[in-house]
Amino acid sequence: MGSLSIGHWLIVLLIVVLVFGTKKLKDAGRDLGGAVRNFKEGMSGPDVSQAAVKPEGSPVIEGEAKRDHQPS
Repeated sequence: MGSLSIGHWLIVLLIVVLVFGTKKLKDAGRDLGGAVRNFKEGMSGPDVSQAAVKPEGSPVIEGEAKRDHQPS
């Protein structure tokens, strides 16, 4: 049992295309690429432009919090 040659891989690829079709394979590739892109963006840290955006209709409360008592 040796390694598979390029001819074997082409036959496997042809069978996969026949079973799934090119549209499903293209959609799966696009979804996988989007997932990898989102993962990379998530690992790079929070985006400054997204942190500054507040949802519509949410109140903004400004001020300082004051403590009434000291912890013992």
